[in-house]
Amino acid sequence: MKLLIINGPNINMLGIREKGIYGEESYESLLSYCRSICEKKGIEVSFFQSNHEGDIVDRIQEAYGSTDAIVINPAAYTHTSVAILDALKAVNIPCCEVHLSNIYEREEFRHHSYISLAAEKTFYGEGFKGYEKAILYLFEKLSGKQEG
Repeated sequence: MKLLIINGPNINMLGIREKGIYGEESYESLLSYCRSICEKKGIEVSFFQSNHEGDIVDRIQEAYGSTDAIVINPAAYTHTSVAILDALKAVNIPCCEVHLSNIYEREEFRHHSYISLAAEKTFYGEGFKGYEKAILYLFEKLSGKQEG
């Protein structure tokens, strides 16, 4: 299985920004955590992070035909980006949405996710564990170990 993990704006600042919300661990720690899970399952993983909406759209489009599944933390674009939603719908690659924080316990504008309209599942408020759940969900789905 080929998996693409996409992280949106400011995720590269983990461990620096709003530690009370996002924790002390760095972006590199997140990548290592995800790599470890993927190695155990034999998943070929690649990562992409950008603070630019168009770059994220381009990367999603590039995944068409070469990627089996996408895990995306669109960060602030969750609540604003119809373009990312449309890209995910266009490529029709199985996708899970992840948020480190619980978006429903934060400001009201964060309660709406455009991306959830394309995602099979959304994991939020579980920190790095949400990425693990998304990876394993997609792995099980694509290996035929679960229904849905």
